Amino acid sequence: MKSVFTILLLIISNIFMTFAWYGHLKFKEMKWFENLSLVYVILISWGIALIEYSFQIPANRIGFRGNGGPFSLIELKVIQEVITLVVFTAFSLLFFKTETFRWNHLAGFACLVMAVYFIFRK
Repeated sequence: MKSVFTILLLIISNIFMTFAWYGHLKFKEMKWFENLSLVYVILISWGIALIEYSFQIPANRIGFRGNGGPFSLIELKVIQEVITLVVFTAFSLLFFKTETFRWNHLAGFACLVMAVYFIFRK
């Protein structure tokens, strides 16, 4: 159960982080945000990142084997990276309609799946 809860928290955290890091790139298309200075964009992104941390930190604490969780530190990091790329891919395809998903992206993801396999191999 801790593993599922950890992964769900990591997914939520990565959704917020993706918006914090890349969502502002669409601000020019939004009437309220089109003329914001960089300082305000940074502050908005920090606010979103604070929400992200509210999910990321508990996910790592719950999931870490040293705290009674099911994952080693390296396993947690690899899970987080794979989730980040999946969330980012969905975000870029849905939020930025100009992006395309090509065969080389699929090949790269296959390599990541192999990385997960090797990291979790005992």
